[in-house]
Amino acid sequence: MIGAFSTPHNRILTLILLLICGVLAIAAKAIGISDNPPGLLLAFLSVSAFVLAFVHPWRTSKQFRYLIYASVLGFIVFVFLHNVFDIVASESGGSGIVPGLLGITSAAFFIVATLLCPAAFIVGAVGSVAMFIRSRRRLT
Repeated sequence: MIGAFSTPHNRILTLILLLICGVLAIAAKAIGISDNPPGLLLAFLSVSAFVLAFVHPWRTSKQFRYLIYASVLGFIVFVFLHNVFDIVASESGGSGIVPGLLGITSAAFFIVATLLCPAAFIVGAVGSVAMFIRSRRRLT
């Protein structure tokens, strides 16, 4: 993540990608993401731009493979945490501040598991293949 802000060129590209992320998120919100494929696609592209904003300076396939591993592990962990917080929220009663906070936490873990982890996986897979091909071409 520090590499994204290390040089003026990287800072500008990071800020542009974060701006694209924000614009796509606003467009997804305006269209709506509830059972709406275009809105879901915009939300997914927004999260992909967010991930790409921090990994664009990476130049080795190994770094992107670590992103793949972290996204798979993160998906498993966040799905588990979503289920745990959902169960605890439903068991703790119908109304009040604690079940509400637990429900919000459960929803946040669900969003991370369904949007951020798959986007990170795809960015990692594409980046890993691209850097592998790039390194092979430099050797020849």
